Amino acid sequence: MTTAEISGPDWSTRETPRTPEEWIARAGEVAAILASDAVERDRAAATPYAEVRLLKDSGLVTLLGPAEHGGGGQNWPTAYRVVREVAKADGSIGQLLGYHYLWNWAARLVGTREQWEHVEAEAARNRWFFGGAVNPRDDDVVIRDEGDTLVFNGRKSFSTGSKVSDVTVLEGVLEGTDKHVFAIVPSGDPGLTFHDDWDNIGQRLTESGSVTISDVRVPWRDAAGYVDKEFQPRVYNTLNVPTIQLVFVNFYLGIARGALETAIAYTRSRTRPWLHGGHERAVDEPYIIDIYGDLSAALWSAEALADQVAEEGLWFHEHPDEVTERLRGEHEVRVAAAKVQATEVALEVAGRIFEATGARSTTSREGLDRFWRNVRTHTLHDPVAYKRREIGVYLLQDKLPEPTWYS
Repeated sequence: MTTAEISGPDWSTRETPRTPEEWIARAGEVAAILASDAVERDRAAATPYAEVRLLKDSGLVTLLGPAEHGGGGQNWPTAYRVVREVAKADGSIGQLLGYHYLWNWAARLVGTREQWEHVEAEAARNRWFFGGAVNPRDDDVVIRDEGDTLVFNGRKSFSTGSKVSDVTVLEGVLEGTDKHVFAIVPSGDPGLTFHDDWDNIGQRLTESGSVTISDVRVPWRDAAGYVDKEFQPRVYNTLNVPTIQLVFVNFYLGIARGALETAIAYTRSRTRPWLHGGHERAVDEPYIIDIYGDLSAALWSAEALADQVAEEGLWFHEHPDEVTERLRGEHEVRVAAAKVQATEVALEVAGRIFEATGARSTTSREGLDRFWRNVRTHTLHDPVAYKRREIGVYLLQDKLPEPTWYS
């Protein structure tokens, strides 16, 4: 069974959610649909066209969009919770949705008011799904200036969303300068070639393979944040990294929550007590009780920190012109702390659940390994040791993290 064959509700007949609680509940409905065949879809690793259609039909893709154009009109703390809820069922789709939110918001982070108002209105009206080809570890895409037009050429080894997206965010450097340019282009542009080479152990449905960019043409007027070919800088421009890092935090925690809830259900119904333990039910085994208590306490703590940091970060999005380097740096330190906790807790939960579920739970049919594979794959995105260093250097030396592609 695939997601395309699952009979979900007729979303068009449902009222659009209005409150954060209603949007999180809508995400829970989507998650329930995804959970019904998550193991099979993970094994097949097929391009998730149907899954993205589900995100569109349910309205989740419009969550951050302006209400007057058909969007949800919600804020980032709600978006993070929605990502977490979807990731409980499917880490890949949680990642895709979180990246979509970031790239949709990137127009506001980097662009002029005229640019981002246009992008957000079009995205909400048309339910665009965003992908991005902005991997900073690769050589920069080179941009040629041809008067009124920019021409992008290069290759990126990662392009999350790729074929399932409607639009793709490109980034490159103007030839002969150090000026970076972001622009949004149709994902069907003939100059974009997606190579279908994403073949990792986890996050298998994220369509994160490489892309070749060949003579993709963009009008200068669409170069985000540029006026008369000059960039208009703000400290707020650098909030893309803390924002996406909080996306990571929340789909890690969502994966961990999914692993824990799935394991608890398995233990309640199928785990057998140890024959020498003196108990008739696995749920009465003291060491099993201890494992679930320990993992739950750790996860609840990490979730609480993530929610608190998300609320702290809301001020920056509501007051973009008041963001200072000091405030931005201190927020990044808090985000780093949430990232450290989420990484360590998610890996621990996804790995230790087997101690409580037992040997029979390791069959491929159960698919419990997918939680660990998913969180292990993406937590290698950038070394968590450097997040700990950001915190320590700030506390001991009062040095703020320098804004980079990773901090």
